[in-house]
Amino acid sequence: MKAFPWILAGVGIGAIVTYAVLTSEPESAYDAIDDNLNDAARKTFAWGTKQQAKGKAGSVKGAIKQGVGNLTGNQNLADEGTADRIVGNVKDAAGQVGQAVGQTIHDLNR
Repeated sequence: MKAFPWILAGVGIGAIVTYAVLTSEPESAYDAIDDNLNDAARKTFAWGTKQQAKGKAGSVKGAIKQGVGNLTGNQNLADEGTADRIVGNVKDAAGQVGQAVGQTIHDLNR
């Protein structure tokens, strides 16, 4: 199967990116008026980052499933991959919103 090495490479890259995003924690760039709000902003931003990483990983996983399903003629696997991609895209969008909310709280707390 010619596509198998590319699938493995995609999974490996996705795992590395997911690990890098999940282990990074944003730091405050400047002093805040209220430390509690600053902590809330940091936690919200971190939650958004994690959701975004999970969404991207789910999207990649879905694309791989969809590709393998199409390659092997397994329509159920292809459909499952499509569903995983949609769920991944929704989690990615939720993560972007979480990051924006965290950044907004942080900006308003200056």
